[in-house]
Amino acid sequence: MIRLSRLLSFALLLVLPALSACTPLGLAVGAGATAGVATQQEGGLNTAANDTWIRSQINQLWFEHDIDMLRMTGLSVSAGRVLLTGVLPRAEMRVDAVRLVWQVEGVREVINEIKVDGESGSSGGSYATDVWISTQLRSRLLFDSQVKAINYSVETIHGIVYLMGIAQNAAELERVINHARNVRSVNRVISHVLLQGDPRLRTPSRNPAPAAGSAPTAPEATPRAAPLDQAAPVDSLPAARSVPVERAPIQ
Repeated sequence: MIRLSRLLSFALLLVLPALSACTPLGLAVGAGATAGVATQQEGGLNTAANDTWIRSQINQLWFEHDIDMLRMTGLSVSAGRVLLTGVLPRAEMRVDAVRLVWQVEGVREVINEIKVDGESGSSGGSYATDVWISTQLRSRLLFDSQVKAINYSVETIHGIVYLMGIAQNAAELERVINHARNVRSVNRVISHVLLQGDPRLRTPSRNPAPAAGSAPTAPEATPRAAPLDQAAPVDSLPAARSVPVERAPIQ
């Protein structure tokens, strides 16, 4: 029954662009929520439907709790893994944002990259620059024939690029990271991309939901280079800029 409910929610989101194409909601949903796109993603239509349902439930909980939380927090969902970004004014709001995400059924993992105003990395750059960076990177991924761009999501906050999604292999992931490093005004690249076949894509996270009074922490990123025998041809890519890269552990 729950699965049917999620599929119906996803189907509803598919027709929203036609009903509200001239509204901000219509534009946002219409950007990627089509059945043709969903079937090309890793996991197919069912995974895309689940991710869309999870995203809608999180947005609803945030909206009901605090409209500013919904407005100021970035959200990406990939195969049940939830990436949170943005800058919030209070530490308590960050705790609540993470706590509410864990209430949604189907969430496997929560990656908390939310900054509190005043913390290191919570300032610098501008919104316009961040939008430009994300647009440039998405365009580069789209036109790279060796990258399945549909499997990646990009968030940019104060010049820090957050990557989320599923890579076909280590070579493809290296290309994506190099593209990100070569975009002007990027200060740092943080990758939470998993490789296809990673067990975390098949099994639910065992991490318990954080207590209401505890401060959530982002997982430590462990740098790991692609194996040399899987190195991607980079003839079409310029030399990578000297930009710090942080990567989630790859199993």
